[in-house]
Amino acid sequence: MKATELSTSRVVKADRQRVFDAWTTPELVKQWWGPPPYTCPSAEIDLRVGGSYRLANLGLDGEIIWISGIFTHVEIPAALSYTWKLSTHSDEPSLLHVSFHDHPEGTEVRIHHERFADVAVRDEHALGWQGCLDRLGDFMAGSSPAGPSTARPR
Repeated sequence: MKATELSTSRVVKADRQRVFDAWTTPELVKQWWGPPPYTCPSAEIDLRVGGSYRLANLGLDGEIIWISGIFTHVEIPAALSYTWKLSTHSDEPSLLHVSFHDHPEGTEVRIHHERFADVAVRDEHALGWQGCLDRLGDFMAGSSPAGPSTARPR
């Protein structure tokens, strides 16, 4: 693995379709997305190859960091690849791969994030991904105020 890449994973206690839905359904994403202390007041997701997404990370100071990009691979409920651009960075977009694997305890979410401008940006994202995966796990376990949903809006 290159110095400007990171990989991480987490087992989430929910079936693969529910975890995939939580990752890709705007109403659900807004309930768990963002590393603490960020929240997600806005999520727009056009889940198709060539479709775009835009997520808001709202900080305690009221500043919003926008994350946006284009889906390059969509395989429901197994895998996603998409470009990743932060509104606070002038770098070229990085590339994110997320896969969802059946696991005896639920679903293993694997993240491989590549093409960071430098190691400092990679390290920033490594911390962010740990916080996001913690929140996803809590949300799927039902400790979010709204709790997880079992249905995907169509």
